Amino acid sequence: MSMKYIHLAVSLLFFLFGVVQYNDPDFFIWIPIYLFVSFVSFASFKGLRFPFITLVVLIMLGIWLATYFPAFITWVKDGMPSVTGAMKAESPYIEHVREFGGLLISFITALIYYFIHKKTQDVNPE
Repeated sequence: MSMKYIHLAVSLLFFLFGVVQYNDPDFFIWIPIYLFVSFVSFASFKGLRFPFITLVVLIMLGIWLATYFPAFITWVKDGMPSVTGAMKAESPYIEHVREFGGLLISFITALIYYFIHKKTQDVNPE
């Protein structure tokens, strides 16, 4: 499979991540995050690059990710109980750990695309 189609698959996956957030109480936060990553990966599919915009969003995601880190550490210290059970979180940090996971996946994916876009920009300066 060509790398181009991997970009398309990643874009579709993050688009679907965004779609399933419609019934989340804070959908207005999560849908744009997932759609941004979908957009960046779709841009790669189309041969477009936006390293500066991606970097700005990466910084925001990184800061936000850091705010969830204490809940993640608490979860680890508690023996990493399942966070996939009931949709309603039994412990206060369960929802934070779930959100940490979503942010981490988005952050890592956006980081990969930042380096792809930056490398392409450095190779082909306009």
